[in-house]
Amino acid sequence: MLSDDTYVARRLQLLGEWDAALVTLGPDTDPELRAEIAVDRWFFRIEGHEEAEKAVAALDPASPTAHLLTARLAYSRLLFRRDPRADDRAVAEAGYRAAAESGDEKQRGWAEFHWAVLLDNIDQDPAGALPRYETALEIATKYGDGYLESYIIRHLALRKEPAERIAMLRRSLHLRAALGARPQTIAAQALLAANLPESDPERAELIRTFRPGAEELHIGWLLPED
Repeated sequence: MLSDDTYVARRLQLLGEWDAALVTLGPDTDPELRAEIAVDRWFFRIEGHEEAEKAVAALDPASPTAHLLTARLAYSRLLFRRDPRADDRAVAEAGYRAAAESGDEKQRGWAEFHWAVLLDNIDQDPAGALPRYETALEIATKYGDGYLESYIIRHLALRKEPAERIAMLRRSLHLRAALGARPQTIAAQALLAANLPESDPERAELIRTFRPGAEELHIGWLLPED
């Protein structure tokens, strides 16, 4: 059973209130969740990397969560080109592999997804990424994990013809909205808008909707560059 602090922190995480979530947990409550929230904050805001790295370093290094979050940090440094390290590519793949082989099937779904994204976005290897996306989607479907599905189909959609792509991007958006995952919903609105014709009224409405939310939550990669 979740403690009250853990429950509240998870709800705040879904809202993109990462600072409040970390305060709610305190320094000694649920270190795995604390690390997850710190990594999420870094990934969305592109700030707080040092705190995220310290939170991950405080975990049992052999745990699936530590493997997955260590890999995500390495991947994000490469993706954002924020002080990438010489071994980040190797660290990311090793972490995803270890998490995938941990024996936790749901954790494997996330590891396979993130591994696919590494291959897709960093290696520019869509053919290598596809089987891992498909494996992750099978796991998400098996367990009815709409949150994981929303991430996977967001990436798979970009391989499809326009009509199917838009349908998949809409489903990703609806899944996230139904779960109350605000940062992810805003990101889904932005991606759907980017894939609609410029003349489509829905595109203009999505832009009017997501931009204030991105500004409020300080989602770095959705904000215009100065």
